[in-house]
Amino acid sequence: MAEYRINARGLQCPGPIMQLFTQMKSAEPGDLVMIEVTDVGFKKDIEAWCRKTKNTLVSLIENDGVITAQVRKG
Repeated sequence: MAEYRINARGLQCPGPIMQLFTQMKSAEPGDLVMIEVTDVGFKKDIEAWCRKTKNTLVSLIENDGVITAQVRKG
């Protein structure tokens, strides 16, 4: 199982989701991707995106204006 990190701070929708999508295309099932964003709309977007793509949202944390999501490829 591999782990990947994406720094999408400062990007607005759809930038963070597009970066996550691109990384997930090269990931294997079970791999974990952590993404950090500052776009507040991302919290709602990531939940819907995971449901739609059948990936698992492992965690979603907001701290000091930075949203960190961990997604496991399904």
